[in-house]
Amino acid sequence: MPHRQSEAPGRACPLDYRYGATALAGPATLHADALWIAGGLYGNAFALRELEAMVAAECGDTALVFNGDFHWFDVDAGGFARIEEGVARHTATRGNVESEIADPRPGAGCGCAYPAWVGDEDVARSNRIAERLRDTARRTPGAAARLAALPMFRVAEVGGQRIAIVHGDGESLAGWGFSQEALATAGGRRAALEWFAASGAGVFASSHTCLPVLQAFDGARAVINNGASGMPNFAGTSYGLATRIAPAPHPDALYRLRVGQAVIEAVPIRYDAKAWQSAFLAQWPEGSDAHASYWKRIVNGPGYGIDAALRAA
Repeated sequence: MPHRQSEAPGRACPLDYRYGATALAGPATLHADALWIAGGLYGNAFALRELEAMVAAECGDTALVFNGDFHWFDVDAGGFARIEEGVARHTATRGNVESEIADPRPGAGCGCAYPAWVGDEDVARSNRIAERLRDTARRTPGAAARLAALPMFRVAEVGGQRIAIVHGDGESLAGWGFSQEALATAGGRRAALEWFAASGAGVFASSHTCLPVLQAFDGARAVINNGASGMPNFAGTSYGLATRIAPAPHPDALYRLRVGQAVIEAVPIRYDAKAWQSAFLAQWPEGSDAHASYWKRIVNGPGYGIDAALRAA
């Protein structure tokens, strides 16, 4: 089952983040031949540019959804504005980052609802990053209102398949039930099956927990978490990941599953890594909170391999 949170800032899950899986049972409002979903852009404008080019190369009716945390490292006013403008060209839902910079909940901190396996120092740094980003948003006219107005989830349809697009899990915007850690347990998979039943979805697409996983459920359902579109997701790599759902596979996908008439896959976003690293350092030099928490991953990737991401039922 998803990890139970304490009430400390950064670990608390605000009550208004919780929608419940039955809220996802409504009709699809987004239809496409090819659906791209990118969570965790984290202010990486180079990944945004590359992703838009990839989507534009598709044939047929396409849609790109940013499912939260598209802001994070972009504390520079110009960088923040560029992400706002880019995301506004497409469809979006809000993540905990957008929720907490738009309308901070008392005691929520960054709103990440971090589980116990994340250290207190990382949690404290995330709270301070969120506060700095909040200051940037305050100086950007209309940003808070735009972000607060974004929905917490969307329901799409591709190839006759219902897709619940969430930031966290089937219960909450900041839930960790679709983390690779939770889906590695029998209890986590049982919880996912309950959310499938309550929502009527065949696919859940999430991000929030920062590491990718594509978990099959008896060949008829799947959970895909793209990890991060704006940071490396595997050891020794320098690209982000996007989720793509379409009737036909993408030639560059790293791994995939077929669910009914839809192919669910992870596609690399090969942004200009050197340019992104320079832009990151200009905002978060050595000694800063984001540098301490993320620089090693941005340069070397996390301690996680591609072979761990694709999981059979």
